[in-house]
Amino acid sequence: MTELATRPAGGVLVEVLRNQFMGVVRELGQTIRNAGHTVFVKETSDFGAYLVSPGGEVFMTPDDMGIFITIGTPFATAIEAIEDYRDGDICVTNDPETSGGMVTHLPDVFMWTPIFAPGSDRPLCFAFCFIHATDIGGLVPGSVSPGATDMFQEGFILPPSKLVAHGVLNTELAAILRANTRVPNLNWGDFRAEISALGLSRRRMGELVARYGAETIAVGIEGVLDYAERQARSIIEGIPDGTYSFADYLEADFAEPRPPIRIALDLTVRGSDLVLDFSRTDPQVPLALNLATYGKAGHNMLVPGLVNYFRSRMPDITYNSGMVRPVDVVAPRGSLLNPEPRAPVGARQATMFRVPDVILGALSQAVPDQVPACGGGQGAVMLVAAPEFDTGTERVSILQPLIGGSGGGPVGDGIDGVDFVAGFYRNIPTEVLESDVPVLVERYELRESGGGAGRARGGLGLAFSVRVLAPRATLTCRGMERTRFQPWGRSGGQPGQPGTATLHTAGGTVRELGKIDVLEVGPGDVLEVRTPGGAGFGDPLERSVEAVVADVADGFVDVETAKDRYGVVFTGGRVDRAGTASLRARRRSRQVGRPRPPFDLGPERTRFESCWTPELQDALNAALWRHPAGLRSLLRDLAHRRLDGRVGLGTPDVGHAGRRGTPLAPADVGPVVDAIVDDLRTRLYR
Repeated sequence: MTELATRPAGGVLVEVLRNQFMGVVRELGQTIRNAGHTVFVKETSDFGAYLVSPGGEVFMTPDDMGIFITIGTPFATAIEAIEDYRDGDICVTNDPETSGGMVTHLPDVFMWTPIFAPGSDRPLCFAFCFIHATDIGGLVPGSVSPGATDMFQEGFILPPSKLVAHGVLNTELAAILRANTRVPNLNWGDFRAEISALGLSRRRMGELVARYGAETIAVGIEGVLDYAERQARSIIEGIPDGTYSFADYLEADFAEPRPPIRIALDLTVRGSDLVLDFSRTDPQVPLALNLATYGKAGHNMLVPGLVNYFRSRMPDITYNSGMVRPVDVVAPRGSLLNPEPRAPVGARQATMFRVPDVILGALSQAVPDQVPACGGGQGAVMLVAAPEFDTGTERVSILQPLIGGSGGGPVGDGIDGVDFVAGFYRNIPTEVLESDVPVLVERYELRESGGGAGRARGGLGLAFSVRVLAPRATLTCRGMERTRFQPWGRSGGQPGQPGTATLHTAGGTVRELGKIDVLEVGPGDVLEVRTPGGAGFGDPLERSVEAVVADVADGFVDVETAKDRYGVVFTGGRVDRAGTASLRARRRSRQVGRPRPPFDLGPERTRFESCWTPELQDALNAALWRHPAGLRSLLRDLAHRRLDGRVGLGTPDVGHAGRRGTPLAPADVGPVVDAIVDDLRTRLYR
């Protein structure tokens, strides 16, 4: 910090180069988007574009396209994996392990090229990009099954390799890439878009070197990184020093009944430094929900909540890895957020969207007037594989990213159909979707009454219904969450409504699905999904009557909800002002003297935590960590089965845990885990 403080702040040169670098990465991103072949790339914008320093830091990425929250992507390990670079090389990988967490699941295929100054044999910098491939092999079409139990079930794994060597395509490697996917032509079209974009970036950076000189560009790279760091530190210095704790859950009950998975954070602010300590988070799981961060400081999967907070406080902040230099991370190896090698990670975006909720929950305790209530917390991606009736050709495509609403906040209502952390997703026009795969979209609209009530209403979720127009179809939906634990309200605001999924068969039956892992559907079947609504902020009785009337007129809130949650009475289709004033006065009188809790967690989570208290969960994790990583999730599930009844949740296992309601102290948990291990050992070796 002392050395940084002595360097010149900003300056004309840094500002000029900042804009020049932004121009290069925007052109890189636009080329990928315009030349891409799949709806993942050209419609939902599931790609990334970066200029990267020799040390592996992002010194510029577009702030208006692609997955633009990933400025903390760690590129150094991938750079070092290639022994020698020559002009015209293009490297490729989709492997989380050998890229050191640059890749976070197999469908993200990264490519990069070195950029040299004339006469130098050491790269001045690198251009990187990735696209989310529609399919990379694995258990299911689209490659992402939330129920996968290891990475080998998730598809083809390619360590860092040269796809183009000194301008010459490696045709053998290209053939391997095409052979390990259900959609070879579509994937190769996206890969060619990456190759073209990287070549263009190499030329554009060459033009900047010719104009300003290599030394100036090198100084500019460090300058824009340092400038972003100074800006971020100035924001952190405005947060009161202290440690702020919060936790939230992944429900993880799509494959079989499982206890919810806790993500627990202790966020510490000291001056301009910030530490995200996830030591109390649950162990890794044999599900595709793990985040392969390798515990790296400022990792892009752990900091989006902070990145968005920084941008809300300083909209013109320089958009690069310097923003997250002040952020240290503690994530023990073997935990959900830093799993052992080859753990399943395909559906990791469900976890990625929950981490910002946890960070903002902690941050809201430090700066309560700057942080909104919880958003829908879901970034589900629905995908279909179905044969065309006339040709039998299998079509594989995304159907729609299904996002919840954002939370209401101190300055206004939440955004409908968009959550803050998932704002980079773009929806697919129905006409494009229906021409791409044999389906009919019957409904795609905002969900009525899904947002949590508050002075500022939570954003509405989505309602999406799709009919299958094929002899059969396989549907997957990675990242469905918040069907049990609702998005939490703040400062008197109420939770958002949970999500749902319902299958209406052509035969007339109706089945509530909860979450979807892999779903086989028949011709004429209709799948209906409702995404979670954002939570409310502030007392609903403080919402203006005019705002409630407008919500009713727009169909966002029905008249029953207006009365029950907001105290606004309608009679004969018109607002009853006298009745409203009387009802609100009675309700306010009942609130006098009652403290207002900072969070409304919803009844399901409140009930769960009244039984499995944070202290009991901490004690269970401490006991689990005495055993190998591969056993922890199994032992955790077994411990919950034995202890649920004893803590007052579910049915007790009387043979091991005692009768329902027997008091359980944190010190009692460890011996139960030890007894489970002894039982397993006895069964194995008797």
